[in-house]
Amino acid sequence: MPQALRRTYGGRDLHFLTFSCYRRKPFFNNATLCDLFLKALERVRPAVSARNFGYVLMPEHVHLLVSEPQRETLSTAMQALKLSFIQSFEVSRGGFDPQVSQHQRDLGHPNSVE
Repeated sequence: MPQALRRTYGGRDLHFLTFSCYRRKPFFNNATLCDLFLKALERVRPAVSARNFGYVLMPEHVHLLVSEPQRETLSTAMQALKLSFIQSFEVSRGGFDPQVSQHQRDLGHPNSVE
């Protein structure tokens, strides 16, 4: 990745974001997981004071068109969104262990312990 890139905030710009699911797994083929993601988006959006202008959930990735958050940086807001989603996912599966989650074990994550 180029080292001369800088992030700038505060321009009240719209941002088109794309990010992939873990290991490009098709998590959003599942309607329940889509609902969990959208609920996480609705929890985080007002907390960072951002507007969501559109989204597309593809099987293995997400597209978002969002305003710049007023309370946080965009990267912090996306971190909060992803964390909120995975915590909801873990709770829906029976528990959340921040050290090694069931989700990581199911996917054979290299940091998981059997």
